[in-house]
Order: sequence, then structure tokens, then C-alpha cells
Amino acid sequence: MGRRLVPLTLDNLPDLPHRCGSCVFWELDPVSGEAAVKAGTAALEKEAWISAVLLDWGSCGRVVYVADVPVGFVLYAPPAYVPRSTAFPTSPVSPDAVQLMTAFVMPGYQGQGLGRVMVQTVAKDLLRRGFKAIEAFGDARWKEPACLLPADHLLAVGFKTVRPHPTYPRLRLELRTTLSWKEDVELALDRLLGAVQKEPALRPL
Repeated sequence: MGRRLVPLTLDNLPDLPHRCGSCVFWELDPVSGEAAVKAGTAALEKEAWISAVLLDWGSCGRVVYVADVPVGFVLYAPPAYVPRSTAFPTSPVSPDAVQLMTAFVMPGYQGQGLGRVMVQTVAKDLLRRGFKAIEAFGDARWKEPACLLPADHLLAVGFKTVRPHPTYPRLRLELRTTLSWKEDVELALDRLLGAVQKEPALRPL
């Protein structure tokens, strides 16, 4: 089956899982995010965010297709475009890094190397744009799928803790290391990217 990775745009935004396509956990600050959810405008806010980042910064995600079926995605942007990032006790993200917001591969398509290809594609994109690393806020007490990725899964695929915290450590992955990844990281990536297989929801920090 053919597989392709396509930059995220407003055209293929509907190919994200429904809740992910209208989730504004990262795209708005906590107060504005809650207000958008209550007002029923979260999907419009998501579209507005994607549009603004595309116009100002460029590609901020990838959608993975297998035989033209959308099976996963990754979303990333500099922290200046991610209002929620300032709400974390371990912020800010380093100036030479882009924030990994969230990522996902459908359970039925895990174990096929899609996670590795997806992260390597993002790494090549960001290296061309002059960034050295990707950072993420992990959840050290992760128990169920949510918008944050579990810290131990991030560590398993090569992220290193740069600012520890009992709940929300900030972790960093040097982009050049991803380009030489071999198949032995695929299992760990499957665990990481499958960690949000349920529809994520807003939750307070």
C-alpha cells in the first residue's frame, strides 16, 4: 500500500480525527480555550490558528495517508504560536527549538514504521528551516490518552529531560539524531504516537 506524508493545510484539516480537528488545547490559552469550547467555536478557532500559522510561519504539521486513507498526523510550531505552552511550569521552550504539540497514528496502522517516517520528515523540514531541536512538555503522571504525550514514552524515543518537573517535564530531541534512527525505535514510537488514540479533550493544568 502506498503511503504519503502531506503538509497540513485547511484543505486536509478535516482528515484529522474529529475531536483533534476541533481541539484547541494548544492553540489557545486556557481561558480562551475553555470559552471557545463552551461557545461551540473551537473548530473555527482551530481553522483560524492553522491559517494564521501557515501564512506567517509556514507548514505546521503533516498528515499521513496509507492508500489515500488518513491514518495519523503530527502538529508542531514555534512556541510563540502556541499560547498554552506558557501555562506550563517548565516553559519556555528553547529559542532554537520547535514545540511538538501532539502526534498520533491510528492503532490499526501502528507497527508499520509510520511513526519513524513521520518524525524524520518533520526533522528534515525543521532542519531546513534552521532549527536544531524539537521540544515537548511531557506528562509524567500520564494515565489516559490526552493532548499531552506521556513523558516516559518521549524518553523512550530519544528525548532528554532539559527541565525536570514532577508532572510536566520539558523534554528535547536533537533533530539530527532522528535522521539516523533505525527500526529498533519503531516499537517505542508506536507506543508514543498511539498514546493519544482516544479523542483528546481539554483539561486544566
